[in-house]
Formats: sequence, C-alpha cells, structure tokens
Amino acid sequence: MMRTYNKSVLAMALVAAIGMAGCSDGEDGKDGAPGEPGAPGEPGGSPVVETSEVTNVEFISHLVEEGKVTLEFEITNEEGNLINGLTDAAVYLALKTDSGIQRSRDGEVGGSVTVGGDAPTEGATLTMLDDGHYQLVAPIASVQADSEVLTRLQVGDGETIADSPYIIVNKPEGIHTTTTETCYSCHVDYATSDIKHAKYVALNTSGEVDFVGGCMVCHNNVPRDIAEDGSSLDTGGYAKNTMQKLGHINHQKFEKDFAPTNCYTCHAEPVINTSIAGNGCSDCHGTGQSAVIVPSDGFDARAFHAEKSGLDTLQAMRVGYRAETTDPFKNDLGEWCTTMSLYEVTGETETMVNIGDSYNPDGGAHIPGQPIVYAGAYLHGYYDESIVGRFGGHTDGEYKTDNADGSRTHCYPVTNAGFESSAIMASARIGLSYDGWVDSDSEYSISFTAYSDAVDYDTLEPAMAYERRLSVTSDSCTTCHTNETNFHKNGAYNNGGMDCVACHNNGQDRRGAYSAPGYGPMVHSMHWGRGNMLGDKAPEANSAASLNGDNCVSCHADGVSLADIPNQYILSKAFNEGVAGVMTSPVTANCIACHDSASAQNHMEQNGGEYNVPAVTGEWYKQDTMESCATCHDTGKSFGIDMFHNFER
Repeated sequence: MMRTYNKSVLAMALVAAIGMAGCSDGEDGKDGAPGEPGAPGEPGGSPVVETSEVTNVEFISHLVEEGKVTLEFEITNEEGNLINGLTDAAVYLALKTDSGIQRSRDGEVGGSVTVGGDAPTEGATLTMLDDGHYQLVAPIASVQADSEVLTRLQVGDGETIADSPYIIVNKPEGIHTTTTETCYSCHVDYATSDIKHAKYVALNTSGEVDFVGGCMVCHNNVPRDIAEDGSSLDTGGYAKNTMQKLGHINHQKFEKDFAPTNCYTCHAEPVINTSIAGNGCSDCHGTGQSAVIVPSDGFDARAFHAEKSGLDTLQAMRVGYRAETTDPFKNDLGEWCTTMSLYEVTGETETMVNIGDSYNPDGGAHIPGQPIVYAGAYLHGYYDESIVGRFGGHTDGEYKTDNADGSRTHCYPVTNAGFESSAIMASARIGLSYDGWVDSDSEYSISFTAYSDAVDYDTLEPAMAYERRLSVTSDSCTTCHTNETNFHKNGAYNNGGMDCVACHNNGQDRRGAYSAPGYGPMVHSMHWGRGNMLGDKAPEANSAASLNGDNCVSCHADGVSLADIPNQYILSKAFNEGVAGVMTSPVTANCIACHDSASAQNHMEQNGGEYNVPAVTGEWYKQDTMESCATCHDTGKSFGIDMFHNFER
C-alpha cells in the first residue's frame, strides 16, 4: 500500500565553512612522506580542532556489562577534522522487558547518564583515548550483561562543540512493527518541521533516520504511572503517552476517510500481540495498564482488523470491478450519447454486470443483488489535454436506457455552447454499496470512474486519446485516505485522485466553498491553504496542517515541472466569491491557493500571472496566458520551486 522511498536521511542545515585551523606551533604543516598522508595534528595531516558548528559522530563499539554500558566513538567537525576537548555527552537507555521497551524516570528500568553540563551523573566518565576518539562509561544499575537495550547517544555542549544529532547506537530486533518509511509517508523529514519534539529525531549509525526507534527511547511501550490524584509518578515508563498510544489514539481522527483499522498503513511488519490487555490493544479496547506481550505465531493482527472492520471487503471490491464508457456518439435523433458498462473482475476473467438489474433506485441502504446506487455520465469539452467544461450532463432532459447486454446509454437532447473548437469526450461513474452501507455524508459508496477518448466535434471521428497530465503518484491520496471509499459524492482517491478530475477540472467553474478552482489548486488549498479551514472540522484546521506544507514529495514523488503545465487558464469563480466569467492562469492558481498574501499575489501578477481576469466569450480555453513563472521558478532554476519546497525523500 505504501509508496517506495529512495532515501531516508535526515536533512541537516548547511552551515558556513570555517577556516582551516593551523598547527599548534602556529606554522603551516609540512607535507607527509611521499604517498603517505600525515597523521591528524602531524605535518601533512588533517588539523585537530576544538570547536565545531556541526558535530559528526562515528560509532565504534557498544558494550553492555553488569551495571554499566561502555560506548566508544569518534567525532569530527563539518570539515571532517577530528575534535579534541569534548566534555559533554549523554546516553539514554531503555530495556527490552516482557512488556516491551521500558525506561522509568526513577532509574529502576533503564536510565540516562550525563557527563558534563549542570547535573553530571555520579560515576560516569568520558575519556579521550586518542585524537577525536572517546570512551564513555555510563553506570546504569538496572542493566544486566544479557540485557537487550535500546541506546541513544548525543555529544557536544551546544556552544564550543555543537550538539550532535541523537544517534541510536543499539536497538533490539523486532521491538516495533512500524518503520521510518511508513511514518514518513505523511511526516516527511519530521526533523525539519515545527511539530512537537522535531529536534529529537534520531539517526542510526549509518546516518539514516531511525524515526520510530528514536521516539521509543522516551515514548516506551509502558506508560508513566499516574497517582490517584492524577499526578505523574516517576515509575513505569518515561512518558505518559506510549508509542502505541501516539499511533493508535492520536491518529484515530486524522482526517476524512482515514481508517485506523487499516493497520498496513503504519505497520510494515506483522503485528502479533494478541493479549487484549497487552501493549497497543488496551489503547482502544480498554483503559487498563498495558500488560505482558503475548505473541502468537502465524497470527497477524493487521489482517484481523481489516476483516473485522470490513476493510477487506472494500479492498476486494476496489480490485474486483472495472468501469468503461464509449466515445461520444449521436443516436438516430441526432442527440449526443455515451454508453457505460461495469465489469466484475475475477483474475483475468471479466463478466459484464447488468446495470439495470443491479440498480437500487431508492438508495438509503445496501440491498444484496442490487449494489449499484449511482450510475451517471457526462460529456466534456477537451482541449490541449485538459477538460475544459461540461458539454452535457444531468439537466435539460438527459435520459438513460438500459440495454439488453447490461450496459446503460445516456443521451443529452440539449448540450452546452462554446465547445465548437474543442473535442468531445465522456466520463462515467458507477457507485457500489456494500454490507452495512447507508446513504449518508459519512458513508460514501465505492465508485469507479471511466473516461472515453475524444471525438471531433463536427465529424465524430476519433480525434485523440484522453490524456491528463497528472504530476502526483498513484498512491498520493490513498496513503492518508485509506478506507477505500470516496471523499464526497462518488470521486475516489485511487490513482492520485484521477476520478475527481471529472468534476474538478480547468473548465468546471465550481464554487468549491470558495477554496480554489480546478484540481491542483483545490487540493493545495484544502490541505494547506484557505480551504484547510473548511469542511468537517471547521473552524479548526484539518489534519494536513500538522504536516509540513512544503514537503511536496508527499504527493509529488517524482517532482514537478512548471514548464510542463499547459499554458491554459482555469475558470476561477471560486477565487471570486462565486462570480462566474473570470479565469486565472494555471501556475498562479496553484501557488496562490497556499501563498495567498497580497504581496504574493502582486509578485505573481508583476511576472505575468493573471488572477480573476474576465474570460473571453465562448472559447476562453484557446487563449494563451502571459505568466512566466517557469522562467525563474521551474525545477533546477536559481529560484526554482525545489529550492523552497522538498521534492526528495
């Protein structure tokens, strides 16, 4: 279900390079022996320094003994020079127990040790063994020689020697079933965000992000104990919120059409905890203290939750049907028509479903044998690989005919003017109910949208294949919207929300609660712009506000090319308080959905962007815009969009 990642490396801020330090005698170092570099601090070698703006740690060894942990490591600065004079370091250690990872504040389980600073730990030592090479001995009473430990290290005083990133130097196998990749599907580069605890994101010893391991050092599998008066004790775990509570409870109401029981979204590995009072289970199924983990070989709780919640039925339906519709044609009365069909898919076999026999005319609730609750079609104008408006739809006498083969034909006695220079294409949408479905705002059906190719307006001969420039990936929407149904009406999230384009396109002049026009601008606005304050949670911002708005890679995994955007207006009464007959140039429409200040709009307009300009009468879609945004802001340019937004993982 999740998308593939190219990398998972912590993005660190670039710092200005400092000058190379001279040798200790104030003279330049001499060359080393021919073919051999000098040792650090020796003639011809790299200088040894005592300050850094960035501190890099190379982990060497980790030894667990009775009552103590010993770490060895080497540190260098931003130029790769060894650093002497380190006085500050800290190690945090959680133990693997029968209840999972645990670190109590009273030191009974795991613990933390600090060298240097205002409150050094008694008995802890930090010894320089060689230039830049250190040994940290951390006394931790609860540690045994055979303990399995989760260990996090940080060095530096934050002033003379910069704090290093937090580093996970040891982690027991199988302590969590989520991954950095699954979390970073939404929380891309968490460390660069302004979300709580972003600075605690940890690396592993290879310099890669270990997001979940880093969190578990404090957010253990065991919560901190609470006294009867509600005050926090120092026993139990370190934090009140366990890692599983952060995942299970804090994401319960993530956003519309997110299914918490779609466990595969976060759990990349099988979940085998089957004790109903155990870690994780009690978060949702009770209020008791988490108890001992009870593993069960062969049982995967992910599949169990999908089955119990009905998700497996929805997922099977999603791949079990396919819709199609014919190219537009004219009937004997000269009316424009299209014919839709629905196929049930079993392996490589497809069987046509009889739409008329399977149609539930009353809706309301699921009827076995009559799962179809919506079957509608539209005709569209199509120009320059864009849908430029609705040519025929559910008004002015549209009628439907159920055919003997099970298909359904939609014909339109009246069509709209203004598309004489465009090609004509069709879209069809079929919605299916399922057991337990009710016709309400919170229970949308599963729908399947089909697009035809386009025909010539005058001759009805095939004109061109329907193509739509889509710069998102197939799972850009379904990574977060996981329940397999639809946002509203019958538009599905699958294939990057391609189904939504039938209604949200360049020429469908929709008000959209004044959020934004078209498809791209609407998506940007509803997640991070004006439209973010609309919908079910208004006046609160929706959940996307908790994600980094500049992490465009969440949806645009393959980047964005502004130069590839067709030079074609978008009808934009959504930007104009519902006043029709205006249009906005395409890059401006997308950018202003988030960057909506007066200064941002002024910048766009000064560079050819057009905002709510009067539409030319009739064939507005043939008029070229004047915006030149790609000249400076295309990917790879000096002020390219990629300089200010993240398109890499």
